[in-house]
Amino acid sequence: MATLLLIDGTAILRHIYEIGISSTVTASSHVDVALNSTLALFRKLVDIHTPTHVLAVVDLDGPTFRQSLSASYQRKTATYPEALKDALPRFHKLVRDAGMMTVSVPNAESIDVIATAAQRWLKEGRGEVVIASNDKTHLALVSQGARIWDPIRREWHGNEWIEQRYGVPAESVIELLALMGDKHHGIPGVTKIGIKTAAKLLRSYHSFEGVMAGAGILKDTLGERLRKERDEAYLSLALVQPKADVQIGITWKAVAYPSAQLSE
Repeated sequence: MATLLLIDGTAILRHIYEIGISSTVTASSHVDVALNSTLALFRKLVDIHTPTHVLAVVDLDGPTFRQSLSASYQRKTATYPEALKDALPRFHKLVRDAGMMTVSVPNAESIDVIATAAQRWLKEGRGEVVIASNDKTHLALVSQGARIWDPIRREWHGNEWIEQRYGVPAESVIELLALMGDKHHGIPGVTKIGIKTAAKLLRSYHSFEGVMAGAGILKDTLGERLRKERDEAYLSLALVQPKADVQIGITWKAVAYPSAQLSE
């Protein structure tokens, strides 16, 4: 069976770059170590998951469509450090020389590109999808058949793990994140709603729309906050929801891993 491995290259590269800041002397050597270490991890992912197709997604620097929705929104990867930004073309070449396709899509983030590729692959019935990322936004794709591998903790995040960690099924993760918000990234959410309250609301009302409709009959302070911050809640949903129809501009044949020698 064919397997598409989607790698959240931006998150992995930034993680490795940041944890190595104190261990290298010069900026250039620090970047070199980060690039080579990231490539080594990519190769390890291929060894673990033995994919027939591989696509590593690397964000471009600069704003995306989400900034047009909210000026206060900040990407999880934020702006690349200058030294790392300058090295991105070299990083793409390193990964491609190792036989793995890379892609960067203007005006979109890795969560959008990965969601688009994963859903297209699954809808076309091409086989299995493995997403290598620790970004919780991707967890919603488990409900559509994708498998999530955390490359940092080196563990699977499936339905059971999601239920235990967040208190809701995979299909409700995006709505839970919207209600909670993320102040560090300019996602407002609803005041004083954390993971437990958000999960309880979604279990009671079954969906984000159900929660917002039910807010009209809640007479306590929670209902008042939901009514008062309705616009912020819907904005948060728009900010956390992956855009699954971005133009990637790459064929399946282009992402076939060389050792598989498959045609599209």
